[in-house]
Amino acid sequence: MQKTCKITGLPFEISSREEEFCRRFDIPLPEISPLERMRKLMATRNEWKLYPRKCDATGDHILSAYPEDSPFKVYKNEFWWGDQWEALDYGRDFDFNKPFFEQFRDLQLATPREGTTIFNSENCDYNSHTRESKNCYLNSLMYRGEDIYYSYWIVNDKDIYDSMYTYDSTLCSWCSDVKNGYQCIMLEEGNDCNECCFSCQLRGCDHCIFCNNLANKSYYIFNKKVSKEDFEDLKKKLLDGSWQTWQKSTKQYKEIRQRAKNRFVHNLQCENVTGDHVYNSRNCENCFESFDSEDCFNSISLAGSKDVQNAYSAGWTGCEVCVHCAVIRACQHCAFCTYTWYSSGMLYCDSCVSCENCFGCIGLRHKKNCIFNKQYSEKEYNELLSKIIAHMKESGEWGQFFPPKLSHFPYNETAAQNFYSLTREEAEKKGFRWREKDQKEYQPATILGIPDNIADISDEILKETLACEDCGKNYRLIIQELKFYRRTGLPVPRHCPECRHKMRFNTHNPCVLVERECKECGKEVESTYEKEDVYCEGCYLETID
Repeated sequence: MQKTCKITGLPFEISSREEEFCRRFDIPLPEISPLERMRKLMATRNEWKLYPRKCDATGDHILSAYPEDSPFKVYKNEFWWGDQWEALDYGRDFDFNKPFFEQFRDLQLATPREGTTIFNSENCDYNSHTRESKNCYLNSLMYRGEDIYYSYWIVNDKDIYDSMYTYDSTLCSWCSDVKNGYQCIMLEEGNDCNECCFSCQLRGCDHCIFCNNLANKSYYIFNKKVSKEDFEDLKKKLLDGSWQTWQKSTKQYKEIRQRAKNRFVHNLQCENVTGDHVYNSRNCENCFESFDSEDCFNSISLAGSKDVQNAYSAGWTGCEVCVHCAVIRACQHCAFCTYTWYSSGMLYCDSCVSCENCFGCIGLRHKKNCIFNKQYSEKEYNELLSKIIAHMKESGEWGQFFPPKLSHFPYNETAAQNFYSLTREEAEKKGFRWREKDQKEYQPATILGIPDNIADISDEILKETLACEDCGKNYRLIIQELKFYRRTGLPVPRHCPECRHKMRFNTHNPCVLVERECKECGKEVESTYEKEDVYCEGCYLETID
């Protein structure tokens, strides 16, 4: 079925699978395109920005995803997860004279929120969305990381700097989409690689520089076999600690990357899957950055999930039969929920843990049959819920995800800006908020010119305030990264962590499929490459050396 997006006016398709899913939840068919749905889901999550503020319960100074001027009540993590407060105390009756979303907003403003999402971690206060990690600084979306710095979407890694989408890797910097990498620098799309630098599309390689589209090769430069001595000599010259050398090397790598032959998608061990960077999955449609999932569609970041549609970050551990949700963990039969963990039968809930059959609730733990944070018997709950759903159908709210005005964060501080960036004017036109930069973070540097070579930089630079060469934002170095740069021959970065992240993200293909043709055989494929030449699976394998 083809429909027209109410936001963009562009046509989009609704598959028979999605129609069946909507019937299962008794919700209307979507009125906006998958991209616009994902934009709204992602706009509920601040993935990077941290603010100093006071805990509204204890008065303690904390770091939080919510600034001091946020309208929400924010508690430090230990207090929010403790037993000193009760979310049911904020319960209220449903008012059938008002729209649901208006009432939910009132509950949002009243109910305390968790300051950050850091769990079971040591020395990781200056991070976002981090679990079971140690000694990490300014990262986001990290699980089982140790000594990780300025990186994004890290799983089971150690000693990683300025990287994204790395898994089971050690001693890597400026890497993207790398699994089981060791001592790699500026490697993209690499699996099982050691000491590979300024290269892309490698599998099972070691000691490669300026290479692309290789498998199981050792000691290669520009895709040609070299001696160990030649390799070591070039690596030493490229990683000599000079900023000028680094700029020349990265420029040369970009040229190599442009010449690389691109497999139309980067999926592995998949059956009947469309999307990109999907692994060990089957029967998934329009899914991205996902693992071990089945029968899912229109989603980003799934892990161990089944029958999930229109979701962002579902699983870790798995979810089943969920629709229109963002950041849910181990949930079943949930719809229109955010930050909901280990729960089932939840509708339009936020920040609930280990709950069952609740509607329109925030901050509940181990509760059942609640509406607007108010406890009901099972019979009362079911009767009232039926009336509320009828009320929402009449108002046109039933089956719609939370509108942009209910997002806790400005659009430009959310995951949505990373994946589907907008200007301020575009964001506000769609109903999202926007936050202007704080001029206090854009002061002149206290050092006039950083020495070109890391060998000429003393520990005194740790006391200095630097200014980004692109955006002018201030940043500082910490001793751990300075030691890493000296050990690896990398120069001190001239850009702030935010701009470095943006540079890496801009090289990562967007989570949007377009119809393309294989350059070799003409076969029609769906790819995330918009302009570059692409090859179908068979033709690509024939190109690999």
